Amino acid sequence: MDPVSGKLTVIGLGPGSAGQITPEASDALQAADVIFGYGPYLDRVPERAGQRRQASDNREEIDRATRALMAAAQGASVAVVSGGDPGVFAMAAAICEALERGPGAWRELDLAIVPGITSMLAVAARVGAPLGHDFCALSLSDNLKPWSLIERRLRAAAGAGFVIALYNPISRARPWQLDRAFEILRAQLPAGTPVVCGRAVGRIDERIRVTTLKVADGSDADMATCIIIGSSETRLVERPNGTALVYTPRSVGAFST
Repeated sequence: MDPVSGKLTVIGLGPGSAGQITPEASDALQAADVIFGYGPYLDRVPERAGQRRQASDNREEIDRATRALMAAAQGASVAVVSGGDPGVFAMAAAICEALERGPGAWRELDLAIVPGITSMLAVAARVGAPLGHDFCALSLSDNLKPWSLIERRLRAAAGAGFVIALYNPISRARPWQLDRAFEILRAQLPAGTPVVCGRAVGRIDERIRVTTLKVADGSDADMATCIIIGSSETRLVERPNGTALVYTPRSVGAFST
């Protein structure tokens, strides 16, 4: 059998702003013969003459990964794009899964993962440093795991003192889940715990809202929102310009009396 000669690069486009696409990602996009991705993500990629695009629906990750691997196995230079970072609830894991299930020859492919700025980092940067100490990231989507597991992980993360970043917080098919998550967290965290809702960071419709766990509401979010929920250590510092600085001290108990 002839050796596999193609290349597959999985690329993170960052949270939305062209300025947050890394030079490495830009170079990889220019070098690709064909780009696979969710349609709105492909729309963010500058067009190049002669380069082909293969758009697909957001829930077709494994099919998209399989078709990209097939194209690379046929000798093409292929890129697969993700919003944010491709390794955070995104296409890098789908590519690895499809490769593991697929023909052995796919393992010979030249495979590269190009990181990107994931949304929790972009949201955090807008308000200060809420991820300044230990944190974790959870997806509230129950498409690939049971909701009961999500609830257990929420309780465990809050009980362990982690700041929690919530991805995929709400959708039309599951409008109740974010409010249920807030309910679970209110049972374990102080009412004044800061909550940051960051929608479409880096895009023209960006919206940032800082509130507290006591009054946080699911209506503040949609699927373009990433939510950061502080730990019991996270602090909110009011400033004269009317904006609040949110940060988690690097030392546990730094302000205890």
